[in-house]
Amino acid sequence: MPIYDVTVPLRNEMPTYPGDPGVKIADWSSLEKGDAANVSVLHFGAHTGTHLDAPAHFIAGAPKIESLSLDVLIGKASVIEVPSQLLSIDENFVDEHCPPGILRVLFKTRNSTFWNDSPEFRKDFTYLELKAAALLVKRGIRLVGIDYLSIEKFGQKDHETHLELLSHGVIIVEGLNLTSITPGPYELICLPLRIQSGQGDGAPARVVLKTLD
Repeated sequence: MPIYDVTVPLRNEMPTYPGDPGVKIADWSSLEKGDAANVSVLHFGAHTGTHLDAPAHFIAGAPKIESLSLDVLIGKASVIEVPSQLLSIDENFVDEHCPPGILRVLFKTRNSTFWNDSPEFRKDFTYLELKAAALLVKRGIRLVGIDYLSIEKFGQKDHETHLELLSHGVIIVEGLNLTSITPGPYELICLPLRIQSGQGDGAPARVVLKTLD
């Protein structure tokens, strides 16, 4: 049963959302320098690379990352390919490709190719429109993923797409790399870091897909 890792590797040279902390992975101690062990120190924001958004990301007093249900983070998911000429996922596309009964959907877009480009952030990424998000909520989606660092249009005011999803308890997975994934059904295993301190707004995650029997 093939297992596909759709996690973007964390490295010093990688795009981060404008305004977020950059990535710095360095040596804290080193065998090469005569220390007793190799120990790395990690510095990056909670929304770096492949990560989850919890409702607390945009909603005061909402559930934090540690409270997210494993029943939603693990289970059958549909990978849906968005044609490269589409720069946004609109209501009509969702209506045609996300029928009722799907609980988890991952959108494979042209964004996945960006991970092989320069470490500069791309503002022209494909995103999910507000009305499309509302239709996903109406159809009972519990988790939605996309293959870049935000699910909504860059510069969108008031974060309406995020709020539409998160206010209805829909978990958002961002920063996937679906380049080698054939569209279709898979088992999703999505495990964010179990972070208790801080705002609880999100966390990096290891995300894999398994083909179904």
